[in-house]
Amino acid sequence: MSKKGGGKKDFFSPKAIANRWKAKGLQKLRWYCQMCQKQCRDENGFKCHTMSESHMRQMAVFAESPDAVMDEFSAEFEKSFMTLLSRRYHVRRVHANIVYNEFIQDKEHVHMNSTMWSSLTDFVKYLGKTGKCAIDETEKGWYIQWIDRDPRTLARQQAAAKKKKAELDDEERAAHEKAVADKAKHDALQKKALTKGLAGYGPSGGKAAFAKSKGKKGKGRPPARAKPPPAK
Repeated sequence: MSKKGGGKKDFFSPKAIANRWKAKGLQKLRWYCQMCQKQCRDENGFKCHTMSESHMRQMAVFAESPDAVMDEFSAEFEKSFMTLLSRRYHVRRVHANIVYNEFIQDKEHVHMNSTMWSSLTDFVKYLGKTGKCAIDETEKGWYIQWIDRDPRTLARQQAAAKKKKAELDDEERAAHEKAVADKAKHDALQKKALTKGLAGYGPSGGKAAFAKSKGKKGKGRPPARAKPPPAK
């Protein structure tokens, strides 16, 4: 009983609480073994782990096909990173460091030093080169934006683009028809005005019409008075 009670006391001791608190947080990367997926707390613990039998077996597996193991870690790292980017930020443009800092909060994540990329910049350039993300470099660093290539999303985008094009075609067709109608109306009015203006100027009645109009103008005038003879 005393031993059991002592165990409970040790569990709630400040040292035990501090150790559990440290285990919850992120540890130093250099004391993490990716092959065994084991995080050591300090250099001594990491040294003891590298001398263990289980670690030796994992290193033997790595020695047989190092490229295949690295490719597997790289694929897992990329998949986890892209899953976080697509679900958390979707197609929003975001700083690469913000996504990475959130990504490494998971203690079980694949560490970058076990992948084919030596830095986050190399990984971001890879995403841009393969067309998986839109990337751009600024004074504040690299920004990334996930490109949604889901077939359903692409189908919706194509349908929306087709609908917009059809609406534009309808507007252009209506504008063209209106322009043609306005031009036809303008031509008809111009032709009518021209025909009305030339009605009295035919090949045989031009001068007669002019004289007739002149006679009408002079019909109501009083007779002109004779000038008196000049004085002698």
